[in-house]
Amino acid sequence: MVSSSQTSKPDDDRGIEGIHKIVDKHVAKKGAPYTEKRLDRLIDNLNRRDHDKIVDSALRDYFDSEALKPYQAELIKVQAHLEATGRKAIVLFDGRDASGKGGTIRRISRYMNEKHYRTVALGKPNSSQKTELHMKRYIEQFPHAGEIVLFDRSWYNRAMVEPVMDFCSRRQYLEFLRKVNDYEDSFISDKTTTLLKLYFSVSKKEQSRRFKRRRNDPLRQWKLSEVDLQAQGLWNEFTEMKYRLLQKTHTRKNPWFVIRSDDKQKARLETMKLILSKIPYRGRSRSLGFHPDPHIIIPGDKEIAIMEKQRRKFGRFVD
Repeated sequence: MVSSSQTSKPDDDRGIEGIHKIVDKHVAKKGAPYTEKRLDRLIDNLNRRDHDKIVDSALRDYFDSEALKPYQAELIKVQAHLEATGRKAIVLFDGRDASGKGGTIRRISRYMNEKHYRTVALGKPNSSQKTELHMKRYIEQFPHAGEIVLFDRSWYNRAMVEPVMDFCSRRQYLEFLRKVNDYEDSFISDKTTTLLKLYFSVSKKEQSRRFKRRRNDPLRQWKLSEVDLQAQGLWNEFTEMKYRLLQKTHTRKNPWFVIRSDDKQKARLETMKLILSKIPYRGRSRSLGFHPDPHIIIPGDKEIAIMEKQRRKFGRFVD
């Protein structure tokens, strides 16, 4: 079995993905029915090394899932508290493509009461929406009393994807940056709304690996978008937009938190801790740790300092 000292494994080698790699190596006829007879034959033909790898991957997958469950139970308490008090929460999941936003949202909401949360992933604005205030269609999705809304990409598309891809004018981009902090201050001015801004940060190498997997997997090909296909070539441009975004919109009232997401499991777990530490609620477990790992969750002002130090030292931002 894999040594216990190997605590950090690539996402494609841990859990169910690691099992897929081994099975695909032994199953010559892809897509054929996965029958019990076929399974028995596979088990008989496995060598000791692959058998141990599968056991290791299965156990990692189990432990990864179990590690999240106490925090998923706490998220249900958050929902109950919001419902009882009439409070509201808005959580923004922004960042590069393939940075793990969607997968994290799915783990966060997996056991939540569907009546009291919504996931919002807006597509391109229609012709009418293009003539309206940029924020309007997002504000229309804001939570009611007792509800939490998770935005899978938010109004910050105007500060990241749109200017890089020429989906908005420079004037629209600058106007957004000039006004967005005031908008957000107004969102929380009712004293009952919590706004949490999360930026998922994936390395260029890991993003490339995830894109490759999407291209080769018929169940994931739908995830590839026009932006995805150009993301690697425009890496530096998106990095510059990230820096400007943090510089202009990280504020004391509404700070950004950057999530290092190359390791999906750690990103999901630490994001849950962050949410639970930032949304007040009753009944918090006394046996759980809620302080996020500072190597995974980076406050926006600290990320700015890191990026500026890189630029002074290397003349550019470093992946």
